[in-house]
Amino acid sequence: MTTQTKAAPARRINVRKLVILAVLSAIAYLTVFFIRIPMVEFLKYEPKDVIITIAAFLFGPLAAVPMSIVVSFIEMVTISSTGPIGMLMNVIATVGFASVAGLVYKKKRTLSGAVLGLVAGALTMTALMLLWNYFITPFYMGVPRAVVADMLLPAFLPFNLIKSGLNSAIVLLLYKPVSNALHKTGLVERSSNQAGSNKLSVTTILIGLLILATFILLALVLAGKI
Repeated sequence: MTTQTKAAPARRINVRKLVILAVLSAIAYLTVFFIRIPMVEFLKYEPKDVIITIAAFLFGPLAAVPMSIVVSFIEMVTISSTGPIGMLMNVIATVGFASVAGLVYKKKRTLSGAVLGLVAGALTMTALMLLWNYFITPFYMGVPRAVVADMLLPAFLPFNLIKSGLNSAIVLLLYKPVSNALHKTGLVERSSNQAGSNKLSVTTILIGLLILATFILLALVLAGKI
């Protein structure tokens, strides 16, 4: 009886977690559907990594993996024109950013831990994209690898840094309100090692807005708007 009693709540928690991850995945897809901003060449900014990173902060770094695969697959069969190659690149980029950020935040659940995790995720994603674009983009674009190599620093590097910077700023601004809302409704249990105030601090807001403004300006420069 005791084992069954303990197993039932565990199953309810697992089902609840799956439902929340499914809802967040749907929201992540909708952000791609409605927000796709051309920046340079065929590269577009879309904010799905924000939602997936919030899920990684809430449920751990591994939560980002199935979400990335599911969202990228649905994107591939509905609105994307890049096919399996595009899906693969999307999964690598999102997992590199969200899982690394979630892993660092899991170890240090503070503002500094979140910022450190997001920086680590941004650098990891950028490095992965430089590497994988070098190997895969020639097949996608149908050009020699030397052509893609010439694009790495002037195009792929700034694009991925700007994309991850924008997403990092938005995560900082949205994570605490989303987390608090889920905790208040009882959909997510508060971690025993979660430190700090439940409110979005002025420091967090200022850091998030500063990062956001910086990378918006960089995006406009990259896009040739200013």
